[in-house]
Amino acid sequence: MDGQRIELDGEGYLRDLDQWSPDVARALAQQIPLELTEAHWEIIEVLRDFYRRFEHAPAMRPLVKAVAQSLGPDKGRSIYLMKLFPESPAKVAARLAGLPKPTNCL
Repeated sequence: MDGQRIELDGEGYLRDLDQWSPDVARALAQQIPLELTEAHWEIIEVLRDFYRRFEHAPAMRPLVKAVAQSLGPDKGRSIYLMKLFPESPAKVAARLAGLPKPTNCL
């Protein structure tokens, strides 16, 4: 990507978290395939802020709570997150946010 090699682990998470950028997130989203909208970016920013504060990516329950606190109760619902990040919102969103796999996520 832009002449820089981006290394992923076996599950698609960045090996070097410092390599994350919005362009990297877009490239990872294309692999799903998923087109990132403003709603996706809001969640990605909440995740990145959570990681800066607590030094780990949140599993689903803490993610829902963090989103509700940051963006309000309408967005802080698991059904909302499932629509944005199908299958496993905590895992998919963390991968796109350039974070490690959340603990307690299979």
